[in-house]
Amino acid sequence: MPPITYTLILLNALIYALEVVTGPEIVRVFGLWPPGSGGAFHVWQLVTYSFLHGSLLHLGFNMFAVWMFGAELEQRWGELRYLSTYLLSVVVAAMTQIAVGSLFTHGSGPVIGASGGVFGLLMAYAMYFPNRVVSLVFLPFIRIPARTFVLGYGAIELFLGFTNPDGGIAHFAHIGGLFGGWLAVQYFRGRGLFGGR
Repeated sequence: MPPITYTLILLNALIYALEVVTGPEIVRVFGLWPPGSGGAFHVWQLVTYSFLHGSLLHLGFNMFAVWMFGAELEQRWGELRYLSTYLLSVVVAAMTQIAVGSLFTHGSGPVIGASGGVFGLLMAYAMYFPNRVVSLVFLPFIRIPARTFVLGYGAIELFLGFTNPDGGIAHFAHIGGLFGGWLAVQYFRGRGLFGGR
C-alpha cells in the first residue's frame, strides 16, 4: 500500500479509537459545525472533521474507498500531488456544506467523516480511469465504468441533498468533495479555471 494511503487509513483508525475513549468531546472541538448546527465553528474544523467518524461501519466504508481509489492514484501521481488532492477535496467539501448545506439543514449537528476526501478521489479516479470498471460491494455482479459510476453517484447526492437535507448525511459535502477533486485535477493539468500552463 502506498505510504500516504496507508498513513491516512492508519490516522483515521487511530483517531476513531480515540473517539471511542474520549466520547463526544473530541467531536465538539474537531467536528465541522456549520452555522445553525448547534456548535461553535473554528477554522481547523475544515480539515479535522474528516478524521472523525460516527461508527465503525462509517470508518470502514470510507477507508475501504480510500484504499480502493486512492492507492492507484497515489502510485500514478506521487505522494505530494495525491495528498494535495485529498486535502483540497476535504476543505472544499467542508466549505460547500457550510455555504449550501446550511441553507437546507436545520440544526442537524456536526459534520464528520472522510467522505469529502473520498468523493474527491472518486472524481479524480473517474477522470484518469474513466473506463475502468467499478463493482459495487453488495452487488458485485453490477459492473459500471468509473465515469458513469461517479456521475450517477453525484446526481443521487445532489437529489438527496435537496429532498432529504436532514437525513443525517452531509450530501452537499459529498458534492463539494467531487468539485474539490475536479479542481485539483484541473490545476495539475493546467486546465479549467486555472488556464493553460
